[in-house]
Amino acid sequence: MMDKAAKIYIAGHRGLVGSAIWRTLEAEGYKKLLGKSSAELDLTDQAATEGFFAAEQPDYVYLAAARVGGIAANNTYRADFIQDNLDIQNNVVRASFQNDVKKLLFLGSSCIYPKEAPQPITEDALLTGPLEYTNEPYAIAKIAGIKLIESYNLQHGTNYLAVMPTNLYGRGDNFDLEKSHVMPGLIRKTFLAKLLEDGDLPAIAANLGLAEASEEELLTELTRYGIAREVGGVTLTAWGTGRPRREFLHVDDLAEACTFVMNNVDFADVVKDKAEIRNTHLNVGTGSDLAIEELAKMIKELVGFGGQLAFDPTKPDGTMRKLLSVDKLNRLGWRHKIELADGLAATVKWYSDNHLSAAGPSHLDDRQGAAEERSETYVKYVEGALQAATQSGAKSTSGVAGTAGKQAGGVRRSDA
Repeated sequence: MMDKAAKIYIAGHRGLVGSAIWRTLEAEGYKKLLGKSSAELDLTDQAATEGFFAAEQPDYVYLAAARVGGIAANNTYRADFIQDNLDIQNNVVRASFQNDVKKLLFLGSSCIYPKEAPQPITEDALLTGPLEYTNEPYAIAKIAGIKLIESYNLQHGTNYLAVMPTNLYGRGDNFDLEKSHVMPGLIRKTFLAKLLEDGDLPAIAANLGLAEASEEELLTELTRYGIAREVGGVTLTAWGTGRPRREFLHVDDLAEACTFVMNNVDFADVVKDKAEIRNTHLNVGTGSDLAIEELAKMIKELVGFGGQLAFDPTKPDGTMRKLLSVDKLNRLGWRHKIELADGLAATVKWYSDNHLSAAGPSHLDDRQGAAEERSETYVKYVEGALQAATQSGAKSTSGVAGTAGKQAGGVRRSDA
């Protein structure tokens, strides 16, 4: 168990994951939390990273810093994704070892697994087949991170662990129209489609950062993102066929899982009964998935968009299915708590409250039905969990995540 007085460094504390971890630890009473923005500390710089560790001497490290993005960003900035992630991982792990960090948790991604891995994907599927091409460089970097900490443990007796979360979502996500992951991208595009349906061009201009643009220019810009006003109404066209299935985990659940692992799991626990020490990482997910088309329809309903939803099969689908087996972590004692319907409704509401112009349509302040009920359910769940944790001393779910990670080099850095 981590001592409440221990010094804990969260690399990537302003990103989606890191900020959720920070708030989870704060809620559980940890006082000595360390975080540096990428402007203050460039983790790709070995000397700077080692200097920071030597000066601060953290007891525990959460390695949530990474260069991340969706299909388009991964496929476009391939060199950046592999180079920067390798540099960040190597520098932080090396500095942790040099400064006697007691325990380190490395966060990876489910993209480490082969494109055609049997479903649900167990940890032992690692390196059993070809990766999805579009994010292969990023995946290879994350695989290298797993092998790096395994090798430190075997050679030096350290106690470093790795978790591989499924697709994440929640407050503070990256909603960039070109570089976001599927869920935040769909949420923003659906809101823009709704604004166009309502004829609210000022709100569209504000959201796109095009205050001086003409109506024609705004309509042209929207078509870049699959949003078009046609004779029969507004159509939103998403990438791919809509058939790929994805699993989604709320970032607050991941934050709780990470702290559960840091407090309750050691390297010795994940190598039991292994003739060869490999695949010691832990999958983190919900154990259920849905088609992208189903997700898009859920968002459409929550936003209140009444236009057409279409798909463009000329765009890449990515891996057709990616459902993680979470049996290993479940056996160790952790399970997710936030169901998709509740978490999605809360995330949609958060986006409308924080990223839409006050000039937007009144329905955004007056949502009814399922969206309102699910949002209230989620809020009550979080409040209840925090209250129970305060009374019993048990681990709570975290507060919501903070701001999205810094944009850098055309793709998002979560090392802020």
